[in-house]
Amino acid sequence: MSGRLVVCPTPIGNLEDITLRVLSVLREADVVACEDTRRTRVLLDRYGVNATLVSYHEHNERERSAELVRRMRDGETVALVSDAGMPLVSDPGYVLVQACVAAGLAVEVLPGPSAALAALVASGLPADTWRFVGFLPRKQGERARVFTAPETVVAFESPHRVAAALAALAAADPAREVAVCRELTKVHEEVVRGTAAELAERYAEREPKGEIVLVVAGAPAVQGDLDAALDALRRLVDAGAKARPAAAVVSELTGVPANALYRALTQ
Repeated sequence: MSGRLVVCPTPIGNLEDITLRVLSVLREADVVACEDTRRTRVLLDRYGVNATLVSYHEHNERERSAELVRRMRDGETVALVSDAGMPLVSDPGYVLVQACVAAGLAVEVLPGPSAALAALVASGLPADTWRFVGFLPRKQGERARVFTAPETVVAFESPHRVAAALAALAAADPAREVAVCRELTKVHEEVVRGTAAELAERYAEREPKGEIVLVVAGAPAVQGDLDAALDALRRLVDAGAKARPAAAVVSELTGVPANALYRALTQ
């Protein structure tokens, strides 16, 4: 009988944020694959969980995934955890999940802590549509393109680069709303909200400490940008392209929302 993989999110700071279901799976699993066995052992010891641990990180993903798939095919249950939060979200795990899907093995994902979701909700910015980009690109041009997204953007960032990222955004759009979420769920948790200009000035004077999640309001649609994008969309449609797919392509290239383009085209 085939085993299964259970993806288990773990606390992002406060160890009391682990769920009862995750603890149950960690107790019953034949093996727990974890990013750092020492860090996971601290969590397990807190709750009296005596589990067999194997390392699973970015440097051994492919080799370890093959081994774990073999174990699951032999009927074992494998629990996957990362150091904090949901595995695969800027953490290892994608290779293993892919391998399980390819092998026809069951993959169960448990709900739990996520720094990206916690920051999005705490930011006070629109959460109906949003985009998670992992860590912000280091190259200025790539980072600038991220900030042109029409949706709310959630990104991880090193405390050493927060000031530069905010300064770049402030130079392009000083009034853009931003939240800097620091040390979420930990003793020194802090959420600072303001405009890009205000926060760029604040963090230019004092570098933040700890783990940072930036939440940036979506870029406002500019009428001139909409007109140019709409003209491009009309030319594509006139050349024989279907309206909705063409609107999606133009949206990706210009940052103007696809729905706004399609509505403008059909009005």
